[in-house]
Amino acid sequence: MSQRKSPLDKYLGTLATGKVQWIGVRPRRREPLQSLSRAQAVADLGLEGDHRMTKTPGSGRQVTLISQEFITQIAAHLGLADLDPARLRRNIVVSGLNLNALRRQRFWVGEALLEATQLCHPCARMESELGPGGVIAMFGYGGLCAKVVQSGAIECGAPVRLEQH
Repeated sequence: MSQRKSPLDKYLGTLATGKVQWIGVRPRRREPLQSLSRAQAVADLGLEGDHRMTKTPGSGRQVTLISQEFITQIAAHLGLADLDPARLRRNIVVSGLNLNALRRQRFWVGEALLEATQLCHPCARMESELGPGGVIAMFGYGGLCAKVVQSGAIECGAPVRLEQH
């Protein structure tokens, strides 16, 4: 991995440890997510049971993550008291850390090592799923796309932490 340096890199040592709150997979494209308490991440492929595992190996979008804090913000923008994470079509919900700080970083999610590849911008489907304003509500809060570097189990309650160099 060629890591580009960022002025924020020197502050990454202050990043808190987060926690997995929710896991979901889609057996087939455009189907609703199935909520799981545990999933197996497979290197270069994604999460077992998710349709993305059948895509091109090594894709930068094998797993998508969003933070509970982002979901709370999206719900507030939409005037909702709460929001089911399955509606946002991300695989893993984490809490307790600034997810955007993990951009271009390697990090552990439970026993799996992931590498954030890009921001996960909202697609047009969010407008139909969340109603008018759904895309705008998610803008800047869409989370991250990642690839699986090292296989491992991920379960609800597992820690999310930056890889130590």
